[in-house]
Amino acid sequence: MGFLSIQPPKRSLAASAAQARDLFLKLRWRALFGVFLGYAAYYLVRNNFAFSSPFLSNALGWDKTRIGVLMSAMLIAYGISKGVMSSLADKSDVRRFMIVGLLLSVLCNFLFGFASSYWVFAGILMVNGWVQGMGVGPSVVTIAHWFPRRMRGTASGLWGISHNVGGGLVAPIITGAMALVATDQWRIACYWAPAAVVLVICLIVWFVGYSIPTSEGLPPLEEAFPEDAKNELVKTDQTDRDKSAWKLFCQYVLPNPNAWLVSLLDVCVYAVRFGVLTWIPLYLLKVKGFGHKEMAVAFLVFEWAAIPSTLLAGVISDRIFKGRRMPPALIAFGIILVTIFVYWSSTSIYIISASLALIGCMIYVPQCMAYVQTIEIVPQVAVGAATGLRGLMSYLVGASAGTALFGYLADTFGWIAGFYLLITFAVLGILACILMHKSVLKLERAKAAS
Repeated sequence: MGFLSIQPPKRSLAASAAQARDLFLKLRWRALFGVFLGYAAYYLVRNNFAFSSPFLSNALGWDKTRIGVLMSAMLIAYGISKGVMSSLADKSDVRRFMIVGLLLSVLCNFLFGFASSYWVFAGILMVNGWVQGMGVGPSVVTIAHWFPRRMRGTASGLWGISHNVGGGLVAPIITGAMALVATDQWRIACYWAPAAVVLVICLIVWFVGYSIPTSEGLPPLEEAFPEDAKNELVKTDQTDRDKSAWKLFCQYVLPNPNAWLVSLLDVCVYAVRFGVLTWIPLYLLKVKGFGHKEMAVAFLVFEWAAIPSTLLAGVISDRIFKGRRMPPALIAFGIILVTIFVYWSSTSIYIISASLALIGCMIYVPQCMAYVQTIEIVPQVAVGAATGLRGLMSYLVGASAGTALFGYLADTFGWIAGFYLLITFAVLGILACILMHKSVLKLERAKAAS
């Protein structure tokens, strides 16, 4: 992979073990800040497509079906790419890997500014969906290599809100750019303005971020902090670091029932998340009698309500549940199940809006916990591969169920069928949390016995 491969350190940063520990403690937060900024930037050049859809309809004459096909194509490309690219991140310099993906996405957005042909646009969009898959792998690999189990929930919670920060900044950037240019220059506002911001972020990530500790002249986590290595659920064999990404996937992920179980959990999360989020505008406007302003507020609180809960869930899993990730996820899914019934049955604008805020607040808790749990059920060298499997399943199965399958059921049998689908996935999510927690306890007992 050349430029993207794990880079050998030019020199050792520390002259002694004590100095290495001190530097490790300082640099881990810069490494986390780098992937936080980088992953937030990915959303700026992905979610901006949704904001351009009215202009694609009005200026280019594309109907809702054609725009919907574009969205589905991008999600499919993104889901498959998460599976492939996350596995490759295990063997890559994660800082360079993340930045290259961002630069390629910037290039795609630049090309959007010239595309008027539907099929040319679709091709660029699918390429953009593919390179977008280069963001999550470096993030989880960074957390796995820099943070021990006792801190991983907090670190993942902090990184997790980058989803919401990046997604939330798309609208202000495009709105601000639209105020500076004429309406007929919507391509500049929707595509080039977010791309320009991402270019600046790439520079910041390059100078602020770090790759894995060994690439930076530091010892690996288990050597720098041997006392923390005792708490890991799965031991990393140093000889595995020379194995290929495919061999690591076949050895530690494909036959690993825990990797499939946490993937099932994430499928349930994505089915509920997309099943609610995708249909908020249509359901509230057509069924619940909301006006456009009330609907926009409800849509906004669904996303932004996740920030405090994601942070809190990570801290709670570290400090109260001592590194066990499933109790907070189980509690959140239980609340989601009840709240879906309230959202479905209520006729009050205030109760419906509060229900959406609570679902949005809770749904990112099991999502965050799934990220952390994935890091801890495989050796450190296979974290990207396990993340790839989970990401592939969550988009191809979960997101598709919440969008295409929900839409089909609602069209064919009414909205009630769509809500039954959400309830089914919420129940399955609760079951997955229980089974995953039991499996973690089993791993802990096996580690203690050894």
